[in-house]
Amino acid sequence: MTRFRAHRPLFGDLRFVIGVVLVLASIAGVWLLVSSSRQTVPVLQATRTVLPGERISSAELQVVDVGLGPLADAYLAPQSLESGAVAVRALAAGELVPLAAVGDAEDLRTTSVVISSTALPADVAPGTAVEVWHAPPLEDGRAFEEPRILVGDAVVADVAEEEGMLAGARIDVEVVVDRADVADVLAAITGGDAISLVPTLAGS
Repeated sequence: MTRFRAHRPLFGDLRFVIGVVLVLASIAGVWLLVSSSRQTVPVLQATRTVLPGERISSAELQVVDVGLGPLADAYLAPQSLESGAVAVRALAAGELVPLAAVGDAEDLRTTSVVISSTALPADVAPGTAVEVWHAPPLEDGRAFEEPRILVGDAVVADVAEEEGMLAGARIDVEVVVDRADVADVLAAITGGDAISLVPTLAGS
């Protein structure tokens, strides 16, 4: 009596091989991820708040070794800092410096203006991210319209409070704004708008 040996379909063998390959690839990926996270690279970290437009040098930075894995190329390495580099956005003290936050003076799209205020939140200081709100005066000059946002992403550069007999009467605040917003800010100032600075979550 002749016996026939059952053969496993070729399709089933292929699925088994593909499954093994996928498992091995997954294990290799996890191993590479863990290995890369354990490796540290030197990058630059801000030692103080750096405002947009400020020149960046070794005086404002320190070298730290961190495990960034595949993200390492997105941050400024010590050997990549060029003379004359400036911050194109605000850098907080302790922040690792992203390459996108550093550029040339020609790359800057910001400038600073001085806004006078009679009241300022106590936690507003250089480096604080703020919104600039304004309320235009009504025609009778006795009241103001509803407040609305004038600039949504400004940064405080300096706070100068008057001293002496008139102390508390006015606070001059230098803020860094996008150049596209300068005309609107100056128009609000010359138009007699009531202007207030409101800290945002980015500055808290």
